[in-house]
Amino acid sequence: MNTRLFLTFVFLFAIDSLRAETGPPAALNRSGKITGFEKAEAGVFTKLETDGLSLSAEEGHATIVRTHAYKGEQCLHLLGGKDRKLMIRFSKPIKKGSIFAFQAERWTKRSPFAFDLFARAKNDAKWEPIYEGRSEIKVGRAFLSSIRIAVPFEFTQLKLVSTSPEKSGVLLDEIQVFAPAPFKLGAIETNQPVHPVLIGKKLNGVMDVLVNVEGTMGAAPVVEGFRVSTAGTDKLSDVAGVSVLLLGKPFGEKAELEPAKDLEFSGRSSIGPGEHVFRISYRLNPGASLDNKVDASCSGIKIDGVWRKVANPSPKGRKRIGVALRQLGQDGVHSTRIPGLATTNAGTLIAVYDNRNSARGDLPGDIDVGMNRSTDEGQSWESMRVIMDMGDDPKWSYEGIGDPAVLVDRKTGTIWVAATWSHGERSWHGSGSGLEPEETGQLILVKSDDDGVTWSKPINITKQVKDPTWRFVLQGPGKGISMRDGTLVFPAQFRGEDDEPVNGKPFSTLIYSTDQGESWKIGTGVKIDTTEAQLVELGDGSIMINCRDNRGGSRSIYTTKDLGKTWKEHPTTRSALPEPVCMASLVRLDVKGHRPLLFFSNPPQKSGRKNMTIKVSNDEGMSWPDKWHTLVDERSTAYSCLTAVGDDKVGLVYEAPGELYFVRYSIDELFGAGE
Repeated sequence: MNTRLFLTFVFLFAIDSLRAETGPPAALNRSGKITGFEKAEAGVFTKLETDGLSLSAEEGHATIVRTHAYKGEQCLHLLGGKDRKLMIRFSKPIKKGSIFAFQAERWTKRSPFAFDLFARAKNDAKWEPIYEGRSEIKVGRAFLSSIRIAVPFEFTQLKLVSTSPEKSGVLLDEIQVFAPAPFKLGAIETNQPVHPVLIGKKLNGVMDVLVNVEGTMGAAPVVEGFRVSTAGTDKLSDVAGVSVLLLGKPFGEKAELEPAKDLEFSGRSSIGPGEHVFRISYRLNPGASLDNKVDASCSGIKIDGVWRKVANPSPKGRKRIGVALRQLGQDGVHSTRIPGLATTNAGTLIAVYDNRNSARGDLPGDIDVGMNRSTDEGQSWESMRVIMDMGDDPKWSYEGIGDPAVLVDRKTGTIWVAATWSHGERSWHGSGSGLEPEETGQLILVKSDDDGVTWSKPINITKQVKDPTWRFVLQGPGKGISMRDGTLVFPAQFRGEDDEPVNGKPFSTLIYSTDQGESWKIGTGVKIDTTEAQLVELGDGSIMINCRDNRGGSRSIYTTKDLGKTWKEHPTTRSALPEPVCMASLVRLDVKGHRPLLFFSNPPQKSGRKNMTIKVSNDEGMSWPDKWHTLVDERSTAYSCLTAVGDDKVGLVYEAPGELYFVRYSIDELFGAGE
């Protein structure tokens, strides 16, 4: 084997890409009491008691929020604005020599920004500054800033003061105090969270080694080496490089070694109080097979000259190989969202998505629809091309177009993509009654008759499908279907009129064409306050629509036998498929040797967009047995889209923060022994 492994033992100082990629470790620090806000009631507060802390804030200055936590489900949000204040009172004095620690995340790079901490021992004492975080608090959706403050004097009260743009602010989580005591080495163990290792990513966490240190006094422990094995990796030539990383500072040397299962790293770094996460990271060769997996283990870590054993050195968590289809900043695009995925009659995979050129925010904004093709079942992808671009005039908010859905006409082979065009402020919140671009959002199509190589000019079908009294009409997003009789169907949604009883609330529905896309019609609304649906044709010729329900908790599911003129509630609605209010994906595939199967993907819990999972049903969606649930990625994940890959695989494109990843599974993996 001629491949050379580049082995780097690095203690990263700038951790943006690593934190966004792998997320926080699962294990909690054993040193000090942690306040993670999990027991607090969500919402704005002026006074709050939680985990032994008394918090107070002025009206509108602070809130407990869901979905953005460093760990768990909740964190504290110090809201945007000038001089937002939060007071923390401790039940016992914080002694001099302690370490006060917390995780922080700045909401936006925009100015102004200030973040300061003040402390005092008594109510009548002067507030003394102990920390200024103007430059240390980083922007990013993964709590990139781990703040530790050496306590300069004993105090019982803290005051946090933040200034940031309106509708932004600072997130705080995992508040912790380390009492003054001699340094003591705690547990050393490993963790192997579920997520793919991605072709195209420079850093891919395969396993974490968690080293806990207690105390704050004396000589801090010094890490000097690691013993790592790549055993369990299907094919070592898939791996181009191995790194051991510590979130923090540069660790030490870079070595260049021949490929080997057993590797030894050396370096030198002191580690203070708290939990230290050493991450074994792989960089993959571009030709690494998506059918293979990689693995890692750590048998020992050298600390203060002594090799120490690691608890559970080989956790069972071999990682699937996938593709980083779109990454932050790629091709000059700020971030990517809203995936659609379809397989053409020729077997080509077509992925479509929002190119959010300047910022992560939704429409209106500088957004175009991008597209990638793969002709080898997702193993490699052609370069991104923009297939929908309505202009870039800042006067009209850059004529943004997005939220795409893709559909393949099985009779003609034509590929259709639908998206919504916001001419100025004409998106979800700015669109109104009427039909013209100056009044309301526009429903736009493009098509390709050559397997996605070239694409038509935009086709505006707004006047064909929109009731002028509605505020908005748009597609799925995700994908549409081609029915057995040739009817083309996109999932759709509309915001109703402003009058009672609708009051501008949304409804899921569908749009369809019975003449290969020459003309389009729209169905009636399924259920008020549903959006972002996906649909399949069942064996009896009816259409099942599976809707995001803004009430939260679980999906709403209905069927129609007349192309959406009437709808019937499905027995599993609002019960079978939990969701945290998020887009999901649903496909129905004919599988050799089995009855047709339904495949469904989403973050499957009632709160928190994470734990991307694929589920299988072999009874037309009447049940989704646990034995056919496959966890794909336990990190922060959101929208997704499924498609058939060849005759025996399923492909999935899904969102990580600002990025899109592709993985594929054999149907045997997802369906197990089957029926």
